[in-house]
Amino acid sequence: AFALEEDIEDGDITAQLVPVNQTVQAQIVAKESGVLCGQAWVNEVFAQLDASVSLIWKLTDGDHFDAGTVLLEMSGNARTILTAERSALNFLQMLSGTATLSNHYAHAVDGKNIDLLDTRKTIPGMRLAQKYAVKVGGCGNHRLGLYDMFLIKENHIAAAGGVAQAFSKVREKFPTSEIEIEVDTLDQLREVLPLKPDLVLLDNMSPAQCEEAVSIVA
Repeated sequence: AFALEEDIEDGDITAQLVPVNQTVQAQIVAKESGVLCGQAWVNEVFAQLDASVSLIWKLTDGDHFDAGTVLLEMSGNARTILTAERSALNFLQMLSGTATLSNHYAHAVDGKNIDLLDTRKTIPGMRLAQKYAVKVGGCGNHRLGLYDMFLIKENHIAAAGGVAQAFSKVREKFPTSEIEIEVDTLDQLREVLPLKPDLVLLDNMSPAQCEEAVSIVA
């Protein structure tokens, strides 16, 4: 609703050049290869403007497509389709892009006993949509926000006086909760391991440091 409001406000003035009852048929065609994602958002754009517009998807979310592939066929009121076009494409392009990149990295670690998770660094207002796109592409979701998982980061550690102190304070208050802690040195990792954190995030470590960290934990 907000996407449509910011684009249309009190009306699409250029679309008024088209006769009010004119109908058209249109297609969305891929310009490059990728992984489809965002059907629900495209459907909702048209549903909020004119539910009578017919949308026929040729693929479903998660399907791979090549350049030149017809993704969607639509028919209905010309004004509606012209007005909805950009908002619908914005959702489809952004979420398909996220899913495509997610799929690229998922394949890069295929068979290596590695799970890739996303972050909270999402476009404001699009958190759940982009998290969904990551899963469509084959990777996993980390925490959704500040409310659903404990993650002790470097600023929390600095305020508490160290990794062990920060972790112990949280564990004391929440003895049964899953707690993840961020470390940026191998010494911090060694310090917190005896406290049995559920997850450890290696912050900005080189591949060699990550390999050594895994051997320490193992």
